[in-house]
Amino acid sequence: MIFAYKGIDAAGKKVSDKLEAASLEEAKSKLKAQKIIYKSIKEELPSVFSGIHFTRRYRISPNELSQLSRELAMYIRSGISIVGALKIIQNQYMHKKKIYLFLKTVSTYLDEGKNFYAALEEQKIVILPEFFKQSIKVSESGGILDQVLLELSRFLKEQDRIAKEIKSAFAYPTFMIVISLFMVGFMLAFVVPQITGIFEGMGQELPASTRFVIALGDFFNDHYMIIFALFVLFIAAHSLLMHYAPKYRYAVHRLVLGMPLFGEIALKSELARFAYVGSLLVRSGVPFVQTINLAANILNNSVLKSLFLEASAKVVEGKRLSIALNESAYDLDQSFLQAIAVGEETSQIEPVLINISELYFEDNRDKISVLLSLLEPALMLFVGGTIGFIVAAMLLPIFSMSIQ
Repeated sequence: MIFAYKGIDAAGKKVSDKLEAASLEEAKSKLKAQKIIYKSIKEELPSVFSGIHFTRRYRISPNELSQLSRELAMYIRSGISIVGALKIIQNQYMHKKKIYLFLKTVSTYLDEGKNFYAALEEQKIVILPEFFKQSIKVSESGGILDQVLLELSRFLKEQDRIAKEIKSAFAYPTFMIVISLFMVGFMLAFVVPQITGIFEGMGQELPASTRFVIALGDFFNDHYMIIFALFVLFIAAHSLLMHYAPKYRYAVHRLVLGMPLFGEIALKSELARFAYVGSLLVRSGVPFVQTINLAANILNNSVLKSLFLEASAKVVEGKRLSIALNESAYDLDQSFLQAIAVGEETSQIEPVLINISELYFEDNRDKISVLLSLLEPALMLFVGGTIGFIVAAMLLPIFSMSIQ
């Protein structure tokens, strides 16, 4: 629960802020530990509109988490304690209330004697990736917290950069698809019906292409509201099923992996993410089985996630990861399996994983560039061809009439 309070701190200054606590009594104890004499303290109730959201926890972006990790690592390397570093960073996030409250809550737990991992686990302000917390847990006990925080920062920054690159790369094709659909829909629903009146008094049989376009135009004109409603309903149903129906999500992800070019890009993107996080966790000292589970849980594709989780269960039984993956129902990239096998045989799994991730990230950049170079002219050809067909179909009877 979040409590808002007003009071006076140890320096005699008036303070007004928020803190997280499980109960009112715990909130009072935390204020006492901070040497704050409170005048008023009450639970902050959600607004009327906050009920729309499924959760009040803030999903921190990879870029924000990367920046926080880097700043913490720098302060720790400078000899500042984790508590002092968090209190310094708090002042930089006064304008971002959720992150500020998150940092303050973690600082409070640290003041109470908890370690950094326990403080991150206890706080309920921000949703943190599980692999991030596990890396902190192991690195903190191993005395390499600053190194791991920097590695986490680089990984999160790279993930954010790749996501932005993909979004910007597909922005133009998406725009073209939307515009083309609107143009074709507009011509069929509004332009074609205006021209059909010309043909009604001609008294001659229309070409098949013209009849087809007129029938399609009449259909769109009569049912465009239903078509739009069905489209919106399909998008909504797909989103809900992807979120709440594991079997449907699995089938869709299996279909994506089977698509030419798109499937290979999706597969290598997921394998690259698994390899990078796996290398990071191994370097942090996380046990290999736990590394497989944590790295698998960051994957978006349900097929690959279940494949790696099933493989981790076999690793517990004594099998190597490469053998367990090779025995799975889905055929993974053989170069990935061979690289894992070499890493296991030579006990050099961490450098092998980092090399795999770099190779696949680079390969995907090239494939996405090729895809976009092919997609743009294909879209132009589709739009031009469709509109050209409609125009030709409507002009054909007029030309035949003028020839006669």
